[in-house]
Amino acid sequence: MSSRLIYVMDPMCSWCWGFAPVAEALVAQARAAGVPLHLVMGGLRAESAALEPAKRRYILEHWQAVEEATGQTFRLEGALPEGFVYDTTPACLAVTAARHLDPDRAWALVGLIQRAFYSEGRDVTRPSLLAELAEQTGLSRQAFADEFDSPERQAATAADFAWAQDLGIAGFPTLLAERNGQLALLTNGYQPLASLAPLLGRWLERGASA
Repeated sequence: MSSRLIYVMDPMCSWCWGFAPVAEALVAQARAAGVPLHLVMGGLRAESAALEPAKRRYILEHWQAVEEATGQTFRLEGALPEGFVYDTTPACLAVTAARHLDPDRAWALVGLIQRAFYSEGRDVTRPSLLAELAEQTGLSRQAFADEFDSPERQAATAADFAWAQDLGIAGFPTLLAERNGQLALLTNGYQPLASLAPLLGRWLERGASA
């Protein structure tokens, strides 16, 4: 019987950062039952132009609302500086590159990218920084760079985006549980751990007794 937890997200999605402690706990809960994690990149933003001031203000207000709702800390001072292009594709590509090399380290990389962007105010659209963070997970910097630049990883990232769109997933975080090809929706959007842990627990129990 094949089972896995599928997390559809974007490393530069503010609600995914707010959801990070919940996701970490749920991934640990699933892994303790022998159910692995599979990351799917959702592709939040593919931008080529710098943020306009009004859009920047709107996003920072949204971040503040996410912080208030989830308790996750955002560094708002100096965030999204003038000229910043809010393109999440490089960060998504970094995760698919890491996923190809080592799925466990890909999950660690997600956390490092989120922390660098939201807590430290670093520009995680830069490939050099993404390679640095990948190396911190224990991946070879050169192997990561080769995958990051490869047409195969670009295609895999685009395939992730298409898979999420084909399922009608328009918001992140989205958490799915898959057993023998059958998908169960655990959440589309932020929910606290107290709501989701029992839900995942019941799904895991059904699998154990099947």
